[in-house]
Amino acid sequence: MCAEYATFGLAPAMRAGGVLTGGDYRVHRDFVDFVVDGRPLLFRLSDLDAVSPLASDVPPALFTAQVRSLLLETDPPLPGGRYVIYGCPECEDLACGAVTAVIRRDGDDFVWRDFAWQTGEHADLELNGYHGMGPFRFRGAEYRAALGSLLDGPAAGERRRVLLIGARVAVLARLAAALRTIGIGADITHDADDVPADELRGYGAVAFGRAVGAEQRAAVRRAFERAGASVTHVDGLAPIVPLLVAQIEHALDRSPAERRRLAGLSAAGGAAHVEVTSPCRVRLTAYRLDRLHRTHAHELFDGVLEPGRHRIPLDAKAVRGQAYLLARTTGSVLAAAVQR
Repeated sequence: MCAEYATFGLAPAMRAGGVLTGGDYRVHRDFVDFVVDGRPLLFRLSDLDAVSPLASDVPPALFTAQVRSLLLETDPPLPGGRYVIYGCPECEDLACGAVTAVIRRDGDDFVWRDFAWQTGEHADLELNGYHGMGPFRFRGAEYRAALGSLLDGPAAGERRRVLLIGARVAVLARLAAALRTIGIGADITHDADDVPADELRGYGAVAFGRAVGAEQRAAVRRAFERAGASVTHVDGLAPIVPLLVAQIEHALDRSPAERRRLAGLSAAGGAAHVEVTSPCRVRLTAYRLDRLHRTHAHELFDGVLEPGRHRIPLDAKAVRGQAYLLARTTGSVLAAAVQR
């Protein structure tokens, strides 16, 4: 049994959706992550694409039930006193695999132990246990206060909508369709003057196309200010839908900056510079426009990086001309122009 106490907290997090180079989609998921000793627990699992049971897009009754389950107010959902800590972001099927743990009371304390990867009714600790993870002992008052606060207010990700403004209607239509496919609401308009204030306050971001002038941008900003709506402004890098989706995903990320896995992305001198804050799998994709404005995509890198800043050489053919990079982890995404 763990003798020392660990701190317990919660923080907004997301599983970044997106349009993949093969044409597939990844669904966007907002959720609340567990923070143990000041660090997201998910960061201890370097290559896991998963979300906690505290997702913002589940029905309120189910969300409340998940919170009360973690407070041990209901019976364990799995044999042996086990609870799902992280599960599949696409469905709730245990067959897809989940990180589970035993949660017990010890006096007034709560203890999480015996973490394992589980795909069936019973966990095999010897074969699939996370032997270097936990046990964690949390003070009861701190644990109950953190989880109890979720019952008093809305879950993370309540403004998962974006307003699209630009001159190229066809691009905006494709972008809106892609965003809706991955679970992000999107609306298209020429300006925001006639949009009711209540509607403006429902957006988490506003994205501008490259052809939108300074005067029009300023007018849109004033409309949001009059409505008392604080939104993130996105300046589209290029009329490339996967790239624009990534920029909007980043803008909608409400997790604290210091708790994001991807901390930086730039490209110059024939190399990409990627900074990560914890061990994680990073996928690096190049997009470029040719002289006929056709889009070309190239997968450049896919591997686990350790914390720190990394230099990744770029294929000159993949980034010639007007080119951009997209870096993705399971929890965040960044886009950047290739500098000449």
